[in-house]
Amino acid sequence: MELSTPAKINLFLRITGRRPDGYHELDSVFLPVSLCDRVALGAEASDRVEITLRCNWPHLPLDDRNLAARAARLFMEAAGVRWRIAIDLHKRIPDGAGLGGGSSDAGAVLRLLARLHAIDPSALAALALRLGADVPFFLDPRPARVGGIGEQIAYMEGDCELHMVIGVPPVTVPTAEIYRNLRQHDWSGPGPAVVCTAANRLAPELLVNDLEKPALALYPQIAEVKRLLHDLGAAGVLMSGSGGAVFGLFPSAREASAAAAKALVRMPQARFFAASVI
Repeated sequence: MELSTPAKINLFLRITGRRPDGYHELDSVFLPVSLCDRVALGAEASDRVEITLRCNWPHLPLDDRNLAARAARLFMEAAGVRWRIAIDLHKRIPDGAGLGGGSSDAGAVLRLLARLHAIDPSALAALALRLGADVPFFLDPRPARVGGIGEQIAYMEGDCELHMVIGVPPVTVPTAEIYRNLRQHDWSGPGPAVVCTAANRLAPELLVNDLEKPALALYPQIAEVKRLLHDLGAAGVLMSGSGGAVFGLFPSAREASAAAAKALVRMPQARFFAASVI
């Protein structure tokens, strides 16, 4: 079995509070984009649990430190089954970039195992949340308004045709570090009740990410990518998630592709991808 599994951007990310257990609550719009990994999975019944993970990126761990492997193990524990599972992970989504790549891979593993076990992936929401706050979204990655710590998902209707360049500076940004440096006076609270994501009616003031201030202070390379995308004519530029990826919105796929090519020339130490909402 195989799935193409998308990255996501946060059209906005606003902190609304903090729970007693220390987790921050948010109001955000998650948009799946055409920058994708591929997850292939095979499984057979066995007398013991066995997980083998292969990946085209040699620097990624292949044990339970990898969310894809951890998702397979957690599913088998919850379902009370023993399988021999092989996962082949072909990565394109940069890691440590705020694009949800690891969470997307984990969501894909859960979806594939749900298919094998003949259950609805939506029944795995609580299990997905144990893996990470973004994983429940990737059980059914469609444009959505997301709240709580990531478990409150309301799918959005209507046109969401946005084209962009995603720029990733040469840094890996630990999410926990960004939240440690977030100050309560920088929380912006809930966003507008109605969010229009049509490109010709998208309000620039919608592009707010409360995590951007601490991320830029710690990693000035993110600001350099933002400035470059502004210079190349992006209508709006924002950091995604906890960083360091930045997206810049363009009127068309053609203009986004042209801007990505120019960005690669001007900043070869970073990575740039033309993408669209899917």
